[in-house]
Amino acid sequence: MNEVLEKFRGTGVAIVTPFNDDFSIDYNAIKKLVEYVIDGGVDYIVVQGTTGESSTLTQDEKIKSRRAFIDANKERLPLVVGIGSNDTESLINYIKNSDLKGFSAVLSVTPYYNKPTQEGLFKHYSLLAQSSCLPLILYNVPSRTSCNLEPETVIRLAQNNKNIIGIKEAKGDMQQMDFLIKNRPSNFLIISGDDETAPSSIINGADGVISVAAGCIPKLYNKIVDSALNHNEFETQELLSSIKPFLKNLFIEGNPAGLKSALSIQKLCKNKLRLPLLPVSTNLHEKIEKFIIKNS
Repeated sequence: MNEVLEKFRGTGVAIVTPFNDDFSIDYNAIKKLVEYVIDGGVDYIVVQGTTGESSTLTQDEKIKSRRAFIDANKERLPLVVGIGSNDTESLINYIKNSDLKGFSAVLSVTPYYNKPTQEGLFKHYSLLAQSSCLPLILYNVPSRTSCNLEPETVIRLAQNNKNIIGIKEAKGDMQQMDFLIKNRPSNFLIISGDDETAPSSIINGADGVISVAAGCIPKLYNKIVDSALNHNEFETQELLSSIKPFLKNLFIEGNPAGLKSALSIQKLCKNKLRLPLLPVSTNLHEKIEKFIIKNS
């Protein structure tokens, strides 16, 4: 595996965008969050993805918060930035005109809402790969986009675009994941985007995970990923079983609502989300609190 790909093997963390009480970005909390996940042993950080509430950030906020994450990171870990759109031309222009110095790759979600064909997706990503100054990681999350990037299309993209280095596969479909693992080119990363199934996928040959849970329990979740990478199946499943109820609670009322609940309990950021997202219910917050206190 070459040096660029090796950066994204293991545990990537999907990090939140923290807000103050007035819903402005909390730049002090960005520093705390970055230190926390680095101390927790993660391998790289993903900013402004789904977990980062990127759809609610203004362009100015995106630029300023990117710089804040870069400054807080101090070149210690690779950084990935989420940039996506359902308008191919505007996305290409945006990437061409953005200062992405300090990032190692772009994570780009499939076009949402307009439901393109597989050929449309192939052309979208091919043009994006040709235009991007950074390596591109595909992001498939059909539960949010109503658009599944079929595994055959992924393999075709990997074979025809050197600048596409991998996929974050978050469908949670083990059959689809297994097809990708078995049929990918040797220089193409398969990264799980599903915390619960990621360990099994890694044991079966995936390269790692971009994890939500690692944002609040980095040491524990990283231990599970390391165990899976070492093909220690018994230990992996034993560790995973111990956090499965927590993983359910983390997502049952939406992401990043569960994650921000956990982080607020740890005093790493405030429990603030921008509408239309809301904090989790009091009952769920108490369940999350019990787990965090027990495992802190």
